[in-house]
Amino acid sequence: MKSATTPLRYCVGFDISKDSIQVCLSVIDTAGKVTIRGTTKLSNKLSAFAGLQTWISKHYKQTDLPIRCVMESTGVYHEQLAWYLFNADGAISVILPNKAKHYLKSLGHKSKNDKIDAQGLARMGLEQQLPLWQPLSKNIYSLRLLTRQHQRLQELKNQSDNQKHSVMHSQVSDVFIIKQLDKLIALYDKQMVDIGKAIEKLLRDDQALKASVDRLCAVKGLGLLSVATLVAETNGFTGFDNVRQVVSFAGYDVVENQSGQRVGKTRISKKGNSRIRRILYMPALNAVRFGEPSCAALYERVYERSHIKMKAYVAVQKKLLTLCFSLWKSGTVYQPNHSPMTSKNELPVKKVGPTSGPTQDQFALTELSFG
Repeated sequence: MKSATTPLRYCVGFDISKDSIQVCLSVIDTAGKVTIRGTTKLSNKLSAFAGLQTWISKHYKQTDLPIRCVMESTGVYHEQLAWYLFNADGAISVILPNKAKHYLKSLGHKSKNDKIDAQGLARMGLEQQLPLWQPLSKNIYSLRLLTRQHQRLQELKNQSDNQKHSVMHSQVSDVFIIKQLDKLIALYDKQMVDIGKAIEKLLRDDQALKASVDRLCAVKGLGLLSVATLVAETNGFTGFDNVRQVVSFAGYDVVENQSGQRVGKTRISKKGNSRIRRILYMPALNAVRFGEPSCAALYERVYERSHIKMKAYVAVQKKLLTLCFSLWKSGTVYQPNHSPMTSKNELPVKKVGPTSGPTQDQFALTELSFG
């Protein structure tokens, strides 16, 4: 039998910034005690990573025990180290910054600096079963860059449109500025068209990815850009085992606000990928407008009960997301008039939560709101 001081596993926490990386290696024993074995700091560049492995080997003497690397998703600054460790067959977990922030608060830390953050990440990896990180495939990574650039250009175009409108309707207008803004708007339009062509070319070169995207585009309201964004932001729905995880990742999960006799407003969390919610706004409107059967029926049910159009459209957004997830995972061809009660060969409708609880549509009817 192991003694109370026998080590169980190791974890390396990385607090990453643009120029530097703070590192902490800790170990937990069978009694649940966490011990820091070493800390160091290195440059955030590829040439410094070889020295990092030497440093880890110096403190990681019991190589028969598992070791995990934990870091925050800090924009793009963590990606180079994450890829390096992944290619070296390392076990890596990349977590959201707000999750690490709340964990450190639960430990009672009042101060915050890079060293404390690295220690907290290492402890978090020892005490929790964090999911392993899987990098994006090359084509999906390129697709994500293209779709995000398209979003940025669209936002810049909207700003220029608004500025032009403001100048044209002000007391003193300026023709020169209006011409400048017209040129900018034309440039943004051309660049967005070029990005659309680049997305189409990328899909043509990857026939397997194109076939999956085409299946999702068969849903009324969903266009190529919408589907490409969903696939890019979810990494082809990799790492999601069920609908609930996808809904939570996009921020459509329901947040209740109730205590004792008080019943507050129930809404969606919006703690997730905002790009997914943004790109599904217009498809939801179009799905209802063009009469997509399941979406139009859901919209009518929610609006009849709540009399709030936005709540009904959010329910449709969630419906489109879960529909895309089901079609992608199953490889099934979309059937607009699908009815699980009339055919045994069609894709079954999956309920959310325990069998005695409400279905996904019932959640949408009563609880979805931008709030």
